[in-house]
Amino acid sequence: MRPLNPLVAVALRGAARAASRSGRSASLLVLIYHRVVAVPDSLLGDEPDAERFAGEMDLLNSLFNVLGFSEAAERLATGSLPPRAVAITFDDGYANNLEFAAPILAARGMTATFFISTGFIDGGMMWNDKVIEAARRAPVDFDLTDLGFGRFSLPDVPARRRAIEELLGKLKYLGLEERVQRAEAIAERAGVSTLLRPMMAEHQLRQLASLGMEIGAHTVTHPILARLPAGDARRQIADSRQRLESIVGVPVTAFAYPNGRPGRDYGPEHVQMVKDAGFACATSTAWGAATLGGDRFQIPRVAPWDRSPGKYALRLVRGFTERNPATV
Repeated sequence: MRPLNPLVAVALRGAARAASRSGRSASLLVLIYHRVVAVPDSLLGDEPDAERFAGEMDLLNSLFNVLGFSEAAERLATGSLPPRAVAITFDDGYANNLEFAAPILAARGMTATFFISTGFIDGGMMWNDKVIEAARRAPVDFDLTDLGFGRFSLPDVPARRRAIEELLGKLKYLGLEERVQRAEAIAERAGVSTLLRPMMAEHQLRQLASLGMEIGAHTVTHPILARLPAGDARRQIADSRQRLESIVGVPVTAFAYPNGRPGRDYGPEHVQMVKDAGFACATSTAWGAATLGGDRFQIPRVAPWDRSPGKYALRLVRGFTERNPATV
């Protein structure tokens, strides 16, 4: 990502200052990432490569005040946020977070919070990644009729991306066990290697924490909490925290709801479970900025998808104006 034109930077800084003041009038914008890849990946079009991510972090450093998520949540609740407050978060626990994202952040004196699904530590692979890798490796004529998904013609990248979107949409709200089994069947049909290990191992989590990054919890197996029996949901939330604390040796106080849409993916009972498990704050995927008086256990987030520096910065500035008290 190329640097901003100096005049554009001045204008955006002024707009950001107007959109987000300090103290009790401040708002907090939380960014959500998942991966940072080595080079652009045509099947992961919204995921930045290392060069683009470095440019985005340079831009953030020049326009905003970046805080860790837990610190930002606490300062939001006490009315002590700085102006233009931003927190950076990553979901799931990909190894490329340590390989690419963390060094870029550390070199700039920045921090981020990494929400980890503990069931995939040390060699696991999430169901959605199995679908993505299946679409990457599948033949042009990919017949899943006997699995209930029809037949796909995959002559080019756009067709493979459409197939990914369709398959993920059909699988996402199935029961957890069925979703995993059907994703595994799709991956097996495409010949996806069981040796693919995109997630972090325990020693990598400890290294991430040693770089000054915050570790947060994201359940054990990334289920839709609203689709689980209450006891299972409670265990998913509490067990993920306990496992992470045993690995990194420090309190884990931040939580991210899987998928994260209020009222659809989690409900008020799950917010209470997060509180009961000992967390101090949590974040959803409701879109917009958080303000004083909002629920610190349902802090919204935005996804910075724009590729050009001007559009990226403008999206963030606009995000401050989109106050979102969305809760359940």
